[in-house]
Amino acid sequence: MAGAIYGTPSTASDPGAAKATGVVFVHGNPGSTHHWDRFTGPAAAAVQGQALAPTLPGFAGAPVPPGFAFTVEAYAAWLGQQIDAAGLARVHLVMHDFGGAFGLVWAAGHPERVASLTLIDTGVLVDYRWHALARIWRTPVLGELFNAMTTRAAFGLLLRRGQPRPLPTAFVDQLYGELGPSTRATVLRLYRNTDESELARLADHFAAPDLPTLVLWGGHDAYLPVAQASRQREVFSAAEVVVLPDSGHWPHGDDPDAVEAHLVPFLRKAAACATQTART
Repeated sequence: MAGAIYGTPSTASDPGAAKATGVVFVHGNPGSTHHWDRFTGPAAAAVQGQALAPTLPGFAGAPVPPGFAFTVEAYAAWLGQQIDAAGLARVHLVMHDFGGAFGLVWAAGHPERVASLTLIDTGVLVDYRWHALARIWRTPVLGELFNAMTTRAAFGLLLRRGQPRPLPTAFVDQLYGELGPSTRATVLRLYRNTDESELARLADHFAAPDLPTLVLWGGHDAYLPVAQASRQREVFSAAEVVVLPDSGHWPHGDDPDAVEAHLVPFLRKAAACATQTART
């Protein structure tokens, strides 16, 4: 498993025998387990369980299983394997960017194991069209050329797009450090294997619209428009939607204090609700 488990691990590897509850963090593009370092401890404490923050195959040099398909479904299946291996019976999913698609596909297939959802600039994207970078990555040759020319300086300028305040230099350095050859190749495969219509069809798979859901969205997201934040209520009617007015696409990078201030109480409340439901 590429990533880390925080809290008290369960020893069960069979999901039928698993008893533990945990918070599962799913990063986007680019990303790794380290995007969640600030939040894993408080999140594990909030649910009185553990936190799992895997680095997804191909990202940040993480191993790629033989024959891996680089599709949303393949990532969702891999995520499920990590959840099972950690012995987690029920999970609170915290997702960002493309990680939302992976986590939501797994959640749709395992509704009885989902305690809550936190969507950070991600979700069921209705009437969405790929942003400019995605269109470049999806285009053969052009995507490869763009990746080859993405220096640290160019990457820094790119991440300043739409940001009311700059991302911390350490966060940008971390993101760029994760954008090595394996990540660049993974990004091309993933985007070329995914149609934006798949991100809307996720809505058809959720039979529990009252699932506890927290939506956190940067008000200046240049890649996933903030208008998508309120649209999450079309799928998750109980969603609490919070727009962070001074954030861009990476709220956990540019305003981690605000993200933690909303995330931890939400997880604590969702965990209490799940415990009460289990007792009745």
